[in-house]
Amino acid sequence: MPKRRRLEPGSPWIELTTTPQDWKNADPALLATMLGQLHLIRAFEEAVLELAGEGLVHGPAHSSIGQEGGAVGSIVGLTSSDAVNGSHRGHHQFLAKAINHVTGGTLSLTSLVDDGVQTVLQRTLAEILGLAQGYCHGRGGSMHLQWFEAGALGTNAIVGGGVPLAAGNAWAQKNSGTSDVTVSYFGDGAVNIGSVLETMNLASAWKLPVAFFIENNLYAVSTSVAEATGEPRLSARALGFNIPSWRVDGMDPLAVHLAMKEAEAVMRAGAGPAVIEAEVYRFFHQNGSFPGSAFGYRTKEEEAAWRARDPLERVAAEMTKLGLIDTAGVAAVREQAEAAMARAVDQLVEPDPDHPGKRRIRPGLWPDVDFVNVGVRGDGSELAAARTLEPTTFGGAKETKKFIDAVAAVMDRRMSEDERIVILGEDVHRLNGGTNGATKGLAGKFTGRVLGTPISENAFAGLGGGIALDGRFRPVVEFMYPDFMWVAADQLFNQIGKARHMFGGENPVPLVLRTKVAMGSGYGSQHLMDPAGIFATSPGWRIVAPSSPADYIGLMNSALALQDPVLVIEHVDLYGQVGEVPAGDLDYVIPVGSAAVRRHGDSLTVISYLSMVGHSLEAIERVGADAELIDLRWLDRASLDWDTIGASIRKTNNVLIVEQGAAGTSYGGWLADEIQRRYFDWLDQPVQRVTGAEASPSISRVLERAAIARTEEVVAGLELALAGRGGAL
Repeated sequence: MPKRRRLEPGSPWIELTTTPQDWKNADPALLATMLGQLHLIRAFEEAVLELAGEGLVHGPAHSSIGQEGGAVGSIVGLTSSDAVNGSHRGHHQFLAKAINHVTGGTLSLTSLVDDGVQTVLQRTLAEILGLAQGYCHGRGGSMHLQWFEAGALGTNAIVGGGVPLAAGNAWAQKNSGTSDVTVSYFGDGAVNIGSVLETMNLASAWKLPVAFFIENNLYAVSTSVAEATGEPRLSARALGFNIPSWRVDGMDPLAVHLAMKEAEAVMRAGAGPAVIEAEVYRFFHQNGSFPGSAFGYRTKEEEAAWRARDPLERVAAEMTKLGLIDTAGVAAVREQAEAAMARAVDQLVEPDPDHPGKRRIRPGLWPDVDFVNVGVRGDGSELAAARTLEPTTFGGAKETKKFIDAVAAVMDRRMSEDERIVILGEDVHRLNGGTNGATKGLAGKFTGRVLGTPISENAFAGLGGGIALDGRFRPVVEFMYPDFMWVAADQLFNQIGKARHMFGGENPVPLVLRTKVAMGSGYGSQHLMDPAGIFATSPGWRIVAPSSPADYIGLMNSALALQDPVLVIEHVDLYGQVGEVPAGDLDYVIPVGSAAVRRHGDSLTVISYLSMVGHSLEAIERVGADAELIDLRWLDRASLDWDTIGASIRKTNNVLIVEQGAAGTSYGGWLADEIQRRYFDWLDQPVQRVTGAEASPSISRVLERAAIARTEEVVAGLELALAGRGGAL
């Protein structure tokens, strides 16, 4: 018979409940603050539901009524420099953190609402109503509430989407030498999301001070926890990652508070993350003012049983037992909270003159429609004082440098000059510079700043986003191949790309994302794509695509100086190529919106980027065409050099866009449409394009070659474009 030994988890798993003695031992000021916050949040949520019932909330109203105890209990002991983020149901978390910030963490029950608290209530309500005075100027609404000053990093409409960002904030806290912590709130539905589990693993491996706070309200919309998982004790998720975890009654705010203090002790001591599962209950449906029983997935008996455990009543009852308050005192707290909300509502709505008996938003409070695109990205003014250099016209001393050596050299230089820069990605710290040598020599030189990650693209991309949003560091995230980005698409597009604009347009997101196009290397359909076309149609991102070592230096320096997320696309065919660069100069920038004319001509404008610039030049010479070749360098909508492009089109009246990748995800398709809209009157024929095939490249050498464009395809495109306009070759 085999020997058997029962294994135990590496970290404790604790169920915490309060006793009468815990309530006696509790600081009366703490209990009063909790009771005051609970009533303020409850009154706020009731006002939101009332306004939603009148049709004045545009979009969802995810009420937290019934769940206030988890947020208040866990946040009441945090400082302003501690941070929280949350889910789509996050009003209570945001309000608890904001009220803590403006009051210093203590409320008086006899004068519950001062000017600071009143302002929080009004601005939060204004945000939910989509008004300019809201914390995000009306852009965030109910599901995207952010106030960095208070340590509220932002609530999130994507289930589990904010969890990796919280880990990034925790990384920044730890590596800034603080004892601050970050708490990420999410519901029972999110515990089965890959990004959450990936982040738990990464936070455990790196011992980050982040608490994963599970608000287990038993239903993901209408699907019960028991239906969704084989282990309904959701705090058990922590055991697989060696994270200590607590399970607690979320309807008991003191129990939550005590559990959080124990978790804080772990995190603040540098021992890593914690998981807290608070069993709570939303008294209403997923959205709106009807109970779940109205939709048939909960019983009225179940709802009544949970309502009897209302956290507001629990705290009031315990305080009454201790002689800290009486029935009249509780009623007075309730009245103050309701009066404060009535004042906030009165500032934002008024009687509707066209519909007697109804109310409307005060017309002057809406954001100006001209604000719609403000803050999609920054204005690039951070480059104004930088030293610029144009490699194509540089007349000083030069030296030859291999492309991949330029990649490593400019990163070495910038990391030496700027201690905020950190690099993270798979294998970047090993193999003498990663899989291609792009980080050669950096791991040994910059200890703790070149971070090899698990194969967890959602986690480390989002962690990079959280670091960027924190502002104390500048992350450079490497994706070994562009195709891997789609594993982390939520973090790249829903989170990082949208963050500045979604939360009001003010907070920068200084992140550089590096990747390489590897067409021709035989790695097949899931490693070889060109991501430019998809990123160009996704808001918030800037994109650079260098075709020479000298351009790489200037473009990477620009990317590392910008306050926007920047995608830096490289190509494996260029890594081994040698080019001239300014001798000993790794500090210049190539300004936003500056293309390079690689060859002058009068009959055809050829537009390209990356390795296809070289293929285009070779094809032009082979054909003997009188073509002008423009190397875009900057690819995103806001950074294209329309002056150079337009001048060439007005001269040639003929355009050929050249790219290597698949037709379906084409960058050129978007660019051709834009050119034809801008320069229709100057074109003698439709914009012509050279692309790869519809299919992704295959492993077979023959089929891979057939799927991508090189010099031969450009030759054919040149002949077609010139023949189409009636010109000679």
